Amino acid sequence: MSVYTVHAPPPQNAGASPDPERFSFVRDGFSPWAFLVAALWMLWHRMWLMLLIYVVVLTGLQLAMRYAGVPTALIIIVSLLLSLIVALEASTLRRLALARRGWNNLGIVSGEDLEDAERRFFDGWVRKTPTQSAAVPATSASAPLDVPMRQMPRSSDVIGLFPEPGENG
Repeated sequence: MSVYTVHAPPPQNAGASPDPERFSFVRDGFSPWAFLVAALWMLWHRMWLMLLIYVVVLTGLQLAMRYAGVPTALIIIVSLLLSLIVALEASTLRRLALARRGWNNLGIVSGEDLEDAERRFFDGWVRKTPTQSAAVPATSASAPLDVPMRQMPRSSDVIGLFPEPGENG
């Protein structure tokens, strides 16, 4: 199962609710495209500041290693490692870019694929606001949406050094 965070665009008007068709589902995990072509991946997702930082860091590392006389093979390995870091943190970079543009994080949902995750999210979203199927939930836009999730059964046993709140033992 894949885990997605759901983001809503900033409202166009002060009192208007965001359009559910514009919601963005960001999949958590490794991004192969961010590994293979990091700069183009950042351009595709309109992450201008992160692209600038990436180019400056990559260029600075390569120039410093060339100036220090490091073999070309090691320079390539370091460049690949930097691309690997970008690919591993691609979802976090996308979430940061969306937050910078004013998008609100509505919650987290999991599903077999994107379509399943969207269905689960909107089922919970409509159930939470039955009278306003196209409006933002009654909670504040920056608060996560309470989508029903399976919870682990609570155990009365103490694990570790800290008992549960309210128990004197």
